[in-house]
Amino acid sequence: MKLYADAPARRTRQLLSDVLVLLWVGLWVWLGRQTHDVVVELRGPADSLTAAGTSVHSSLSGAGEQAGQLPLVGDQLKQWLGQAAQSGTTLSAAGTSMATTVERVALVLGLVVAAVPIVLVVSLWLYVRVGFVRRASAAQRFLDSSEDLDLFALRAMSRQPLNVLARVSDDPAGAWRRGDTAVIRELATLELRDEGLRPPSG
Repeated sequence: MKLYADAPARRTRQLLSDVLVLLWVGLWVWLGRQTHDVVVELRGPADSLTAAGTSVHSSLSGAGEQAGQLPLVGDQLKQWLGQAAQSGTTLSAAGTSMATTVERVALVLGLVVAAVPIVLVVSLWLYVRVGFVRRASAAQRFLDSSEDLDLFALRAMSRQPLNVLARVSDDPAGAWRRGDTAVIRELATLELRDEGLRPPSG
């Protein structure tokens, strides 16, 4: 598998793009985490509501137990205070529900903030890098001997601009048919350079 180009300048650009993508991913993961933490701080009022509800329930329940010891009206007062204590339970449940909702919103926002830019850039980067690896790896398989340069010379004649071919030879097709190794090598080099490869030595 050919991961990087042979040409130093192109290989440097590929390495730099890999590093920049890693930094990009790290940056947006950090920003997503920061977003999550900022939103989670909004659960403060929900926690206060939960604490207040728990306190109300505890206080009224305790008062009901004390009131139950009173003669005559003790049982009725205990029952009434017990019912009132349920409002504290309801309040506490509302606070807990609100806190859970805030946490879910914080998680979703954090993931969205991080995922959207990461997916966009990484998708483009993968498209370019995987495309290069597939083309370069396939081309590299044909470079085990100098005779294989014929294929790349033929591709060059069909794909390279005419003015570029003219700089190699006045009759590149004729030179290819005659087996002119110098012209074939120059033509192949043009095509291989576009794929980020070098022709074999010799």
